[in-house]
Amino acid sequence: MSGRGGPTRTAGVPPQRSVDFLPSAKRLLRRMGPEAPLLAVVVVLAVAGVALAVVAPKLLGDATDHVVDAAFLGRPLDRAGLERTVLQVVAVVTGSAVLAFVQGVLLNRVVQRTVFRLRADVESTIHRLPLSHVDATPRGELLSRVTNDIDNVSQSLQQTVSQALVSVLTVVGVVAMMFSISWRLALVALVAVPLTLVVVALIARRAQPLFAGQWRETGALNAQIEEAFTGHDVVTASGRREEVRARFAAKNDELFAASAGAQFLSGTIMPSTMLIGNLVYVAIAVVGATMVTGGSITIGGVQAFVQYSRQFTQPLAQLGSMANLLQSGVASAERVFELLDAPRMSPDPADGPKPSGSGRIEFEHVSFRYTPDTPLIEDLSFTAEPGQTVAIVGPTGAGKTTLVNLLLRYYEVTSGRILLDGVDTATMSRAELRSRAAIVLQDTWLFQGTIAENIAYARPSASGAEVLEAARAASVDTVVATLPEGFQTVVDDDAGRISAGEKQLITIARAHLARPRVLVLDEATSSVDTRTERVVQRAMAALRADRTSLVIAHRLSTIRDADLILVMESGRVVEQGRHEDLVGAGGPYARLHEAQFAGAATEVE
Repeated sequence: MSGRGGPTRTAGVPPQRSVDFLPSAKRLLRRMGPEAPLLAVVVVLAVAGVALAVVAPKLLGDATDHVVDAAFLGRPLDRAGLERTVLQVVAVVTGSAVLAFVQGVLLNRVVQRTVFRLRADVESTIHRLPLSHVDATPRGELLSRVTNDIDNVSQSLQQTVSQALVSVLTVVGVVAMMFSISWRLALVALVAVPLTLVVVALIARRAQPLFAGQWRETGALNAQIEEAFTGHDVVTASGRREEVRARFAAKNDELFAASAGAQFLSGTIMPSTMLIGNLVYVAIAVVGATMVTGGSITIGGVQAFVQYSRQFTQPLAQLGSMANLLQSGVASAERVFELLDAPRMSPDPADGPKPSGSGRIEFEHVSFRYTPDTPLIEDLSFTAEPGQTVAIVGPTGAGKTTLVNLLLRYYEVTSGRILLDGVDTATMSRAELRSRAAIVLQDTWLFQGTIAENIAYARPSASGAEVLEAARAASVDTVVATLPEGFQTVVDDDAGRISAGEKQLITIARAHLARPRVLVLDEATSSVDTRTERVVQRAMAALRADRTSLVIAHRLSTIRDADLILVMESGRVVEQGRHEDLVGAGGPYARLHEAQFAGAATEVE
């Protein structure tokens, strides 16, 4: 669903597929590599803690034998030995708990540092993605990967790494202790291992595609919600709220189906492994009782073994139950890795040249295509001299905004070159190029902050006097005068305290403060009324002084005084000259002019 209640954008949402679990899991664990020293400490603490934990049942078994020998064999009760054993058990259990606590604290630090670096890498990647990738991906989908998926990865690592480590060590330690007591009973207990592995593998194989679908549908739902909220006014005015609700309900149902299926399958792991553990427990009890009657094991030994059987099956069940968390986390990690692996912008030169002129722009035989088989701009050449105002007009889709995108290297030219003061922009760093330009778009953008902060966004080091000067140049001071808080009025992009035209004036003041050599005005007056347009035009005239200006406009009345007008059709400059000359030539510009002003005259009549 778009902001206008149309169909949901799906470009950029990966097609449904199963996640390749092992490579993604290995890659996620490799990201913990920088924390290897701290992880080594965690492993040591885990080994020590598990070693103490698995000793406790053996000590309790010895205590039981002391009591049984005194009760049934008539031997004197060794109270000192019994007390010593009990104290040993208390010390062992307490020490194991303390080590587990310290291990948990350190592991939490490992996980949070790992996720911190992952977030930083994602943030860095987003700033290096080409605009084509960002344009093709719904914002809600991108935000879902940056927030929901990374949070899910964090939770999965936090809940599984420590538990998995302790569970594996517990299984190893318990098996060793069981063999030290009775190898026959140990073999009975080991039957649970292959059975548990088979059950977990069968369930996990079916659940993994559902977890991948769950997070994919989460991203798609977020994209739909974000678009609906962004275009709420249009949706409401168009009477499409019921359609939006229906689309949301359908997408929500898809997410519910994927989530419910994944959780149901993964939820069967714990009961299945517990069933296997209980069956093994019964087998150990029966075989152990038989061995006691045969005199091959003591009652304390059986008691210790029964406890060990619980300690043995419990971590197996935990490992099985962790499969759903691991699958969910790896599914999210795969979506984050897809973002990290997206093609980057071409790298900037290490030490690119810096133009030293006054903003001369040259397009030399520039061609560009968004897709290889669809040409948009072909063999475009023109020159904008320093201080000139060059207006670009033409029908929708002629390539006007694309021309500006190429100038600022939001997209790279397919062929030809663009020069700024004689320097090929492709050899400059993007930051260096864009620091020499300011752009005022048709769609205004204000962030959460005061009017003064929004103006100063172009140059944070500007003084208050410079901000005030820019505000006066753009006539923002007249707007501020009507607000109780003045320049400290807090606004954002969706604030209703100021009109669209007033927001545009603030963005113009921001451009004025940037002191650019090149000024780009992309339909900068399209959202203002006629009266405000005259105010903006006066501000623009002062702003364009001594700067090279590229003005994209549909209202031909706003570019009458341009030094050069380029008329574009299908990516080509079909006509160029001054307003009076083009009107007299009777070409494409004259037809645009006649259609526009004839329509205006008809409306007046």
